[in-house]
Amino acid sequence: MITRMSELFLRTLRDDPADAEVPSHKLLIRAGYIRPIGPGLYSWLPLGLRVFRKIEQIIREEMNAIGGQEILLPALLPRAPYETTNRWTEYGAGLFRLKDRRGNDYLLGPTHEEIFALTVKGEYSSYKDFPLRLYQIQTKYRDEARPRAGILRGREFVMKDSYSFDVDDDGLKAAYDAHREAYQRIFARLGVKYVVVSAVSGAMGGSASEEFLAESEVGEDTYVRCLESGYAANVEAVITQRPESLPVEGLPEPVVHDTENTPTIATLVDWANGANLPQFAGRTVVAADTLKNVLLKVRQPGGEWELLAIGVPGDREVDDKRLGAALDPAEYVMLPAEDFPKYPFLVKGYIGPKALLANGVRFLVDPRVVDGTAWITGADEDGKHVVGLVAGRDFVPDGTIEAAEVRDGDPSPDGAGPLVSARGIEIGHIFQLGRKYADAFTVDVLGENGKPLRLTMGSYGIGVSRMVAVIAEQSHDDIGLRWPSSVSPFDVHVVIANKDDDARTGATELARQLDLLGVEPLLDDRKMSPGVKFKDAELLGVPWLVVVGRGWANGVVELRNRFSGEVEEIAVDGAAATIAGRLAG
Repeated sequence: MITRMSELFLRTLRDDPADAEVPSHKLLIRAGYIRPIGPGLYSWLPLGLRVFRKIEQIIREEMNAIGGQEILLPALLPRAPYETTNRWTEYGAGLFRLKDRRGNDYLLGPTHEEIFALTVKGEYSSYKDFPLRLYQIQTKYRDEARPRAGILRGREFVMKDSYSFDVDDDGLKAAYDAHREAYQRIFARLGVKYVVVSAVSGAMGGSASEEFLAESEVGEDTYVRCLESGYAANVEAVITQRPESLPVEGLPEPVVHDTENTPTIATLVDWANGANLPQFAGRTVVAADTLKNVLLKVRQPGGEWELLAIGVPGDREVDDKRLGAALDPAEYVMLPAEDFPKYPFLVKGYIGPKALLANGVRFLVDPRVVDGTAWITGADEDGKHVVGLVAGRDFVPDGTIEAAEVRDGDPSPDGAGPLVSARGIEIGHIFQLGRKYADAFTVDVLGENGKPLRLTMGSYGIGVSRMVAVIAEQSHDDIGLRWPSSVSPFDVHVVIANKDDDARTGATELARQLDLLGVEPLLDDRKMSPGVKFKDAELLGVPWLVVVGRGWANGVVELRNRFSGEVEEIAVDGAAATIAGRLAG
């Protein structure tokens, strides 16, 4: 079938949308692939939907290849299953909740572990029915506080989520590995540059978890890797190398000092370097010698707010994402200034471990705070700090927490070398869920010995609609989109750049012959100037452009490669076969 631009539902824009932040967002709107209808909500127009469907089909083929069976579950879901797993509460404000006319609670599904578990429980009852791999390609909903970057982070999006069901952990590992390899094939076919990183499971639960991150400067996820070993992890999953504990015997006793006018770590360090402290004789005091203590309010799902203190070396900031991952599923806020008077033992700016522990405040520290390390920290008195407070002797924290920022140059957890950071966009996430959901719903089958056997699950997601933006983000140039041939809305863009009737007839015939050869053509038969047509062709990003222009009279057409910019003249006689051959590589 020949698609004619004179009939195509398409309007391109010359200017970037005012609210578009990233290149993919700007170009997909300008090129008429998508249109916004509300914050985080987009309509898919014909060209965008063609790209979307091709991505969807590649994913479907690879899921089928590992034994996946496609089903489709509702997007509108009852409250009860999510109440059972506590995710009705854990998801917090991110969940779209609604009531029917009878007052019953429902949600728009953000993910479907519960429903898949119940579906399998209702259908299968014997170990002989397993292993089982099911998947769906379904619209999901999350009430994002700040939808941004177009379809990279919206409130409505399409995901492929698949689930494996096995009778033992070996089966789960096999399913996990099969999905991991399938994802690698999918992203290779899509032409996406990506890394696989260790990740945290979060509200999903389970044990092993990995993310597939598309390399991109506009990505919301920061990951680190060690070039020497290949170690890679999302920053939330990085485990700090814990130093060896040191002996506490013989260390000087802590001394409280007047330290007025030291509101920051930098001013405290300046004071320390001018105070001739015997503990630091012969070396300069640095921010890493200080311990800053941060106060939070934390609330577990369904619980009450409680105080929590976190101690980190003064040269490190608390990383919100790492903190959130460490506290998940609890919600937290930094202790507001107006709350400090409720706790007279908290002296703002001079908080120390002793008052925290003496007043029953849970105190977690960075893993670098090991027994035998001495710190400059708050003395719990206005204008005073204590020097030489020793962990394991003068204070014993309640545990450790991975909340401090990870920086370039930090040692890799595997000890092989330094870490370097980069940014990426999450495009896939795989989990070994284990028995969390099977336990919640008692998903048992009869084992070979006739006794009940609990199933174990895996969960595997790919952002289908997000992939459109990711590919656009990685492949565009300064003048427009550039689609890999595997997902391009059309195989070739035929531009009539000659007003001659013979050229128009010839271009139409060339498009027809290409179509007969299995090449999908987009024919620009509009009565517009060649300049307008070429601008649109560059913007739309079809990887091959055939120009039927001035060369037609001499028996040639031009074949242009949108990626390399190479131009080749091709004889009109047999042009369709020649072009099809070039496209096939």
